[in-house]
Amino acid sequence: MRDQEPAPMDAERRLSTKEAAELLGVKPETVYAYVSRGQLSSRRVSGGRGSTFDAGEVEALARRKRRDSSGGSGSGGPGGGNPGGELSVRTRLTLIESDRYFFRGVDAVDLADRHTYEEVAEWLWTGRMLPGCTFTAPAAFVSVARRAVEALPEHAAPADLLRVATVAAATADPLRFDLSEDAVLGTARTLIPTLVAALPPAGHHRRDEGPMAHRLWTRLSVHKDPDEASLRALDAALALLVDHDLAASTLAVRVAASARAHPYAAVSAGLGVIEGPLHGAASGLAHRLLQDVLEQGDAAPVIADELRAGRRVPGLGHRLYPGEDPRARALFALLEQIPRAEPALLAARDIVETTARHAPLHANVDLALAVLTVSSGMAPSAGETIFAVARTAGWIAHALEEYGERPLRMRPSGLYAGPRPPQPLPE
Repeated sequence: MRDQEPAPMDAERRLSTKEAAELLGVKPETVYAYVSRGQLSSRRVSGGRGSTFDAGEVEALARRKRRDSSGGSGSGGPGGGNPGGELSVRTRLTLIESDRYFFRGVDAVDLADRHTYEEVAEWLWTGRMLPGCTFTAPAAFVSVARRAVEALPEHAAPADLLRVATVAAATADPLRFDLSEDAVLGTARTLIPTLVAALPPAGHHRRDEGPMAHRLWTRLSVHKDPDEASLRALDAALALLVDHDLAASTLAVRVAASARAHPYAAVSAGLGVIEGPLHGAASGLAHRLLQDVLEQGDAAPVIADELRAGRRVPGLGHRLYPGEDPRARALFALLEQIPRAEPALLAARDIVETTARHAPLHANVDLALAVLTVSSGMAPSAGETIFAVARTAGWIAHALEEYGERPLRMRPSGLYAGPRPPQPLPE
């Protein structure tokens, strides 16, 4: 039998540090540690030295602590209330629950179905829908970014190209340290098209006008004249991937923004994390798996090789979705409208059904991206590029939100586990 929860407090009431500590069952110093970790917000007492805390917020944290101590589980990631005490950050941008996700309260899949990538990005940034909006890259930014990218070796990864282009664009912007909302939004609307414009073309044609998906296609696909369904699928992929709560790269962006790094530097922080095989590069692993299945004509031996090597099968399962990844479901539906995608779709279905014999996992967005990249004549790294370009919009939304918070609040405390001092000086 569970203990009854106390009656809710007056939401307008403010608590002193001592009162908050008593309610939470911790020392006053720990209350301020919660503030530094973003788990509580504080307000300075007018004319005094102390701080006050929102009663409802303190009560909510106390409830989470009680659930955690009683063995309740959380999401297992930043923003979750799991027993590991992982960082939680309040955000108005993205909510993930019940195998669905929402941008500012609106179903993200519905947004991607009805609006372009640019429109979805504007919605995430401002909460306003701007039909038909487009992004324009200043010529000076494009010029310096292209020169920087062209100087890289041929084997440079997508994240390398985008990171270098971001730094180059920053050097062309003398006002990059202006962190006002209008300035950051201006940066967002010019940086994304600059990044796409800086990428080398996949063939002999490079498009620098029109919707972002059309421009990006010429950097990724050897198919010169894409059909409308293929462009629609790429645009939807960008819109679906704009944000996904506090993924590892997004947390890095918020840490940078908390230290008041300018937007270019914050995006660079995200690009530095996204290159990991457990994050943005995961779609490349799924692309290669899908190619192997298409070559062999059967998923069973390919899956067997993955399991024999002790590797998890890429493109399957997601820690935030016990059921189906809604991004994958939406993208697969669009890919079914592209005739040349049918072999890759059948191979993806074979992968899911074969793996289901020992682990009932659903396809995630990485496998759907792999179907798009394989069937569109794109390189294995194309999914990582799509992911990074799309997520840049979300990173800037999180940076903008973080600029409105107390500086340097993203400063968790380390749990020292080394030898107790004082230790003798080493010889």
